Amino acid sequence: MQITIRPFHAADTEALVEIWRRAVLETHDFLAKADFDDIHEKLGSVYLPAVNVHVACADGRPVGFIGMGGRHVEMLFVDPAVMGSGIGRRLLNHVAGDRPLTVDVNEQNPKAVGFYLRYGILQTGRSETDGQGRPYPLLHLAMPA
Repeated sequence: MQITIRPFHAADTEALVEIWRRAVLETHDFLAKADFDDIHEKLGSVYLPAVNVHVACADGRPVGFIGMGGRHVEMLFVDPAVMGSGIGRRLLNHVAGDRPLTVDVNEQNPKAVGFYLRYGILQTGRSETDGQGRPYPLLHLAMPA
């Protein structure tokens, strides 16, 4: 499988929303259906345009993406069919360069928490709610400087 990472194009929106949907169904069993539906509805029109998105492609087909707000990882999702194959790490390496990153991760998503900790990003804090005030605790993580 040949992996390339490229900038987001508007034509990617549908594929990235589908990757998000499949990844969240695989990893976010704690997410209420109403919250899932709300995020799903806004992902392509509100959330993706608000961040700098990079798309991982396998043989030209999107299989993952990362959305950045400055040095903060706002979103990182990989198609469940290729989870564990190094695509998430490649996306992080692509955006990290030589400067540290920060990320907030749902505490109730142990796969994602483990992924970031294995990458070397350390917990620096915790919030009881997510950025929208929903009851999903977040762990705040940062790469050591």
